[in-house]
Amino acid sequence: MKSSCPEIRAGVADRILEITIDRPERKNALTMAMYSAMAELLTAAADDPEVRVVIISGAGGNFTSGNDLTDFLGGSASGEESPVFQFMQALYSFPKPVVAAVNGPAIGIGTTMLLHCDMAYAGEDAIFQMPFVDLGLCPEYASSYFLPRIAGHARASELLLLSRKFDAREAVSLGLCNAAVPAEEALASARATAAELAQKAPAAVRLSKRLLRRGTHDAGLEVIREEAGHFQQRLASEEFKEAATAFMEKRPADFSRFE
Repeated sequence: MKSSCPEIRAGVADRILEITIDRPERKNALTMAMYSAMAELLTAAADDPEVRVVIISGAGGNFTSGNDLTDFLGGSASGEESPVFQFMQALYSFPKPVVAAVNGPAIGIGTTMLLHCDMAYAGEDAIFQMPFVDLGLCPEYASSYFLPRIAGHARASELLLLSRKFDAREAVSLGLCNAAVPAEEALASARATAAELAQKAPAAVRLSKRLLRRGTHDAGLEVIREEAGHFQQRLASEEFKEAATAFMEKRPADFSRFE
């Protein structure tokens, strides 16, 4: 199984598809081409009997620093036909187990995609953040729906409204990750779990995953679409333009003139 983008590496061995985000010079910031490649890989793997489990990881000691803001400045990144949404839907509806290995920054979608993986292992060097409000944006990928359900309203509000960073141990306490392990063991832990899953009865595993999500699947998909609509509008907002400009100029954003 080959990737259409050189910054997304993919390979299948022992019925496990490993997807590696590989743009370390930008801390694995995601472009539209990278989203498209991951969506294509997941869509193909969903129907491939040679793939029973997927691992998602990042190269160079990074998971992903989130979206490449230069792609988002055009304001066309979140419509339902966009590569971002196609990736979101492909991962959200993926019928087989997905295991994440997280090292270094896991920013924005680097954190929210973990809500849609089945298991995740965080290296002790991992740093998580959902900085949407700080960018003049809003929550995405159904984080406004799932995060309060796993972490409680107060903690979800703290993380989404204050854009607060948190570490691997807190990610475990929040329910985003299964374990915090030494940084060099994150991928090995994900591979060990994937290998165990790949040996189990595949139809039983797929059915069990579907049953685990039956109570929230439709509602979560509706929230993904609602958030995407708001997100698209926010990308055209003056608040986002100020935040993006401040980021590029390496200064704090100034929202004092906004109501």
